[in-house]
Amino acid sequence: MFLVYTNELADILESCGVKIKLFADDVKLYLQIINDIDIVQLQQAIDALVCWATGWQLSISVNKCCVLNIGKVSYNTCVSVDDVYLPLVKSVRDLGVMVSHDLSPTQHVSNIVAKAHKRSAAIYRAFTSRNVDLLVRAYVTCSAYC
Repeated sequence: MFLVYTNELADILESCGVKIKLFADDVKLYLQIINDIDIVQLQQAIDALVCWATGWQLSISVNKCCVLNIGKVSYNTCVSVDDVYLPLVKSVRDLGVMVSHDLSPTQHVSNIVAKAHKRSAAIYRAFTSRNVDLLVRAYVTCSAYC
C-alpha cells in the first residue's frame, strides 16, 4: 500500500520539474538553482508535496527538513513547508552519511573516528584486563551490535 502512495508522489513531483529520491518514508527534492525562477519552481514542488500529504492525511516532519546548497555558489534559498521556513544548512545526515555543502568526506570520517574513540574508551574503562586480543574482540563485538 505504501508504494501506491509513493508512486503517485513521484509522478507529481517529477511533473513539477524537480529530481526526487525516495527511500522508505524519506523524500529528497533536488533542483539546480540558477536564478529566482528555479527557487519558485522548488517552492511549487514543496507545495505540491504538502498538498499530496494533506490529501492522504500524512504528516510532514518539518523539523527534519532543511535546504542544502551544494557547490561554490550559494543562493538565498528561502523555501517553506506549511509556512515554516526551512533552515539553510552546511551539512546534513542522509541515511547515516554526512553530506556537506562541498561534498567533502571530512566531516563524515571525523564523525566515524569520534564514535570509534568513544566506543574504545568505554570498552577500555569497562575491562580491567589489558589483553589486546580481548579488548579487540570486545570492540569488534560491540561494533557489530551498537
